[in-house]
Amino acid sequence: MCGICGIYNVQSRAPVEHCLVEQMMTLLAHRGPDDQGMHLAGELGLGFRRLSILDLATGHQPISNEDGDIWLVCNGEIWNYRSLRAELCARGHIFRTQSDVEVIIHAYEEYGAACLERLHGMFGLAIWDARRHRLLLARDRAGKKPLYYTRVGGDILFASEIKALFCDPRVTRQADLQSLADFLSVRYVPGPATLFQDIYKVQAGHWLLFEHGRTREECYWDFSFAPLEQRQPLATSDYLAGIRQHVSRSVEERMMSDVPVGAMLSGGVDSSIIVGLMSQLSPQPVETFAVGFDVPGFSELPYARLAAEHFDTNHHELLLTGHELTKYWPLLTWHRDEPVSEPPDLGVYLLSCLASQYVKVILSGEGGDELFAGYPKYAVDRLARPYHLLPLPFRHNIVNPLLEHLPYSARKLKTAARALAEPAPQRWVNWFGIFHDPLKAQLLAANVQAQVEMNASRIFQRWLDEHPQRDDLSRMLYLV
Repeated sequence: MCGICGIYNVQSRAPVEHCLVEQMMTLLAHRGPDDQGMHLAGELGLGFRRLSILDLATGHQPISNEDGDIWLVCNGEIWNYRSLRAELCARGHIFRTQSDVEVIIHAYEEYGAACLERLHGMFGLAIWDARRHRLLLARDRAGKKPLYYTRVGGDILFASEIKALFCDPRVTRQADLQSLADFLSVRYVPGPATLFQDIYKVQAGHWLLFEHGRTREECYWDFSFAPLEQRQPLATSDYLAGIRQHVSRSVEERMMSDVPVGAMLSGGVDSSIIVGLMSQLSPQPVETFAVGFDVPGFSELPYARLAAEHFDTNHHELLLTGHELTKYWPLLTWHRDEPVSEPPDLGVYLLSCLASQYVKVILSGEGGDELFAGYPKYAVDRLARPYHLLPLPFRHNIVNPLLEHLPYSARKLKTAARALAEPAPQRWVNWFGIFHDPLKAQLLAANVQAQVEMNASRIFQRWLDEHPQRDDLSRMLYLV
């Protein structure tokens, strides 16, 4: 990963201070220890911290076009840059580097903001168009790379991490109480909000344009679970072949690197498939990394070893204790700019520290369960309709009291029953969250409750109203 930051004094027109951008870059140094760069031009300042992956010699940023009037900072990677480069060269564009992100500059010259629709990759980026006095911020389709922004006195600040925005003394640190209530409901802050008042996420698949004091936002891509239009029905084998093709292409693209690439290996289906494909593509044994816990029944190390032996990888393991998890909790909170809601993230962080001793890029199977509905909640949610056919008095007077008397060991059953009892989309909030509304009411003070909307299902409902899906499973997958 890399880190980007910048300031556009669109309202004040004051020259951006070198020391302010430098401070922002310093706070992002952990994202990019290999190189740094800055571009100052009056009311505009761009900063960059680089983790070198491609074009190690000439991939310095910020990067500009031939005329020096369009500048880019980008955290990410563009996987289809070779085909885009050939297309743009045919249109007369001249490239000065082998960097994958240079295609963004020329694609913007050719297509404007519509160039984002042509990018296949992961990115958080900023483009400064000096001729038009225009700043464009954008994130990739799925929002894999972070990008935050705020307005102070009409001026714009942005960065890969929230903490860098606080370098400007004009930016105040104040909690957003509504976001806090929503975080307790669904374990994350639904965009564009953050836990900080007046600081926002650039949303996944969106771009923001700041020009002459005006702001435009547009969604250039979104998920859709609508049925494909086929001339004739596809056989199961056709779907399997399509999945194999897409997964193979994805792994091959992500192995495009001028530095060593490894993989996180849990021994599960997703990570094992990825390691297997990497083994086919790599002339050397793949470096694999696995994390386990010193609690019986909660360690996946034996499964990871089996997969590592099968694919003949150079395997590395990390065994964590409960003490280590609590020790690093504050540090991970600092990196994330919000509380840790998924304890396994601590294991992933420490495993990444181990992997950094051997490789610079690491792949994982994260996201597979969300794409393929692999979690039990997706299957259990199918019981909602028959559950609601039971008489309401029977559910309230018999089923619910019985559930509440179950021991802690049956907490998953209690969570499932509590979720099934609610109508959609409230039951989906229950699937995603930790604190249901009654418990959340006990956590938040009365004066806080008076200022916020306690029911987070309003957010899910708004998204579904704006982007209707065909069935409950598709709606759950979309809300992920």
